[in-house]
Amino acid sequence: MSMAIIKTIVLLSLSNIFMTFAWYGHLKHLNSKPWVVAALISWGIAFFEYMLQVPANRIGHSALTLPQLKLMQEVITLLVFVPFSLFYMQEGMKLNYVWAGLCLLGAVYFIFKT
Repeated sequence: MSMAIIKTIVLLSLSNIFMTFAWYGHLKHLNSKPWVVAALISWGIAFFEYMLQVPANRIGHSALTLPQLKLMQEVITLLVFVPFSLFYMQEGMKLNYVWAGLCLLGAVYFIFKT
């Protein structure tokens, strides 16, 4: 695996942590606040997401095709989101989620197949 791909995975993983909190963290902590407060706080968090995501995509595009880069980002998003959902937000796990994850693994196989 090239260094560009490793850097991309690390940066996208960190970016997705910020993204997940920006998109969903307010559901746990800011329900009693006006939506505009949640939006402004989310935008502040998203700033850090973009500071990692933009360089990740630029580095990744030097070694991957755009479809490969996009699918990699989606898989990383789910790898970050599932623990966030289960442990931080205390949401339940369903068997359908496992089947969907297996479908994504199939997509990864086909997008990276040469």
